[in-house]
Amino acid sequence: MHEHLKEKLAILPDQPGCYLMKDKQGTVIYVGKAKVLKNRVRSYFTGSHDGKTLRLVGEIVDFEYIVTSSNLEALILELNLIKKYDPKYNIQLKDDKTYPFIKITAETQPRLLITRNVKKDKGKYFGPYPNAQSAYETKKLLDRMYPLRKCTNMPDKVCLYYHMGQCLAPCVKEVTEDQNKEIVDEIIKFLNGGQKEVRSELEKKMYEASEKLEFERAKELRDQIAHIDAIMEKQKMIMSDLVDRDVFGYAVDKGWMCVQVFFVRKGKLIERDVSMFPIYDEPEEGFLTFIGQFYEKSSHFKPKEIVVPGSIDSELVERFLEVEATQPKRGKKKELVELANKNAKIALQEKFYLIERDEERTIKAVENLGEQLNIETPYRIEAFDNSNIQGTNPVSAMIVFIDGKPAKKEYRKYKIKTVQGPDDYESMREVVRRRYTRALKESLPLPDLIVIDGGKGHLAAASDVLENELGLYIPMAGLVKDDKHRTSHLIIGDPPEPVMLERNSQEFYLLQRIQDEVHRFAITFHRQLHGKSVIQSALDDIPGVGEKRKKVLLKHFGSLKKMKEASVTEFVEAGMPQNVAETIYSYLTDKKTL
Repeated sequence: MHEHLKEKLAILPDQPGCYLMKDKQGTVIYVGKAKVLKNRVRSYFTGSHDGKTLRLVGEIVDFEYIVTSSNLEALILELNLIKKYDPKYNIQLKDDKTYPFIKITAETQPRLLITRNVKKDKGKYFGPYPNAQSAYETKKLLDRMYPLRKCTNMPDKVCLYYHMGQCLAPCVKEVTEDQNKEIVDEIIKFLNGGQKEVRSELEKKMYEASEKLEFERAKELRDQIAHIDAIMEKQKMIMSDLVDRDVFGYAVDKGWMCVQVFFVRKGKLIERDVSMFPIYDEPEEGFLTFIGQFYEKSSHFKPKEIVVPGSIDSELVERFLEVEATQPKRGKKKELVELANKNAKIALQEKFYLIERDEERTIKAVENLGEQLNIETPYRIEAFDNSNIQGTNPVSAMIVFIDGKPAKKEYRKYKIKTVQGPDDYESMREVVRRRYTRALKESLPLPDLIVIDGGKGHLAAASDVLENELGLYIPMAGLVKDDKHRTSHLIIGDPPEPVMLERNSQEFYLLQRIQDEVHRFAITFHRQLHGKSVIQSALDDIPGVGEKRKKVLLKHFGSLKKMKEASVTEFVEAGMPQNVAETIYSYLTDKKTL
């Protein structure tokens, strides 16, 4: 620990406040809050921590703190500091998760809309609907049942909705305020939990229509009842008081926190929200930060009541959010909190199970591959493959796998420069030479294993360059295919010996992924170059079109097909002089050149 850190830790106050952890560049990398600054900040530098916290502490070279007069003030300040600095180790709930509402507009002829933007207008809003599909299904049902106007702008004649019985056509007919009010009141009753009553009315109308032999109308009403049944089935009544409330639960394991929110609307559990993130604070502090950010977003409607687990300071939540916050000791609310806690715990267990499975496919596969090849674990693997068609546009490609996963930012493409004709071995020599000459010159990271997609000849060529020209001794293996062009086995050593891997092992699947990926990358690059050369050769004989104009045309149109479909004007827009544009157009539309 730096000496100046020890000195600053010694004089920390026992008061509430916020602390800002900084790295060697002076960048704020973490913001936290504490009831007692002295205890919380010191805890980072003492005792044992999980791997994520150790990484955070390893980057801290300085910190500063701000004393506040209360825990509430510390929470507010923390949220503002997180917004200001956006530290990489803090959770930062993004505003991209906006929930839709159903809105009845306050227009003279009202409409039913789906909106994610709640305004302070005279419209009536219902929601939020965490499941957007549920909102759209509900609106679709209401559109069928209640004939409010559907058009944004009033047309001058009736539309299809009028003929379908889903609009009263206020565009051409008089629809009174009382008529609209009656429809709006029915919709409000439905959205406020009166589906059962509406269902009974529809059922009555269905039987009446059937008795009158209006079977089309009866069928339409039957379908509407079925839609209501589907909605009612999804939204079982769980509370009898019909209060809107959000019920929170959380779980913490292995340095991660999962928070689950149950949205209860009009006594019905309509949806839930699941958030998972790494945590570096005490669980209670992490939860308070989360809930502060959760309702700070405009998309999150504040219900009448917020229900939190017993470990949380509900009074602080209530003062901060200005909404009733409760910690139930018994009854249905307590059962819901326990259910939210249980779901959060299960979600974390599933996450760690998936991480474990992913590690089997990646890290463990890499470790097993190292054991099979009798080399150090190849955490970084670089693989090469060549691609050409009868020697034209020869290219090579290199991909990188780190910890068993593709590192696509490190992929490289190579145009073969020194080899004439289809010579795979010499092409491999050139590419390996170029790659590792540059790696040595620029001190780039070297791989733990090089994989050459090919047999003994490819391996010998690459190995000769690496060892005899560059003086590098990196394990190198050839990836051999069978007669069906599928991954077969590895060859390694001098002379090369086959290494047969179990075909259902994770290390074999890893090699398959590497071989498929390097082949895909190489052949995609080759096709791009081949396409460009086809265009350029088609333009070779056109007067006035040199290399510079070929490149301009290629960049503008992208393909020969689009050029053949272009007009003279479009060639001028691409930067060609009028006379050259006419020549290009004439040449490409001449049947002999097609």
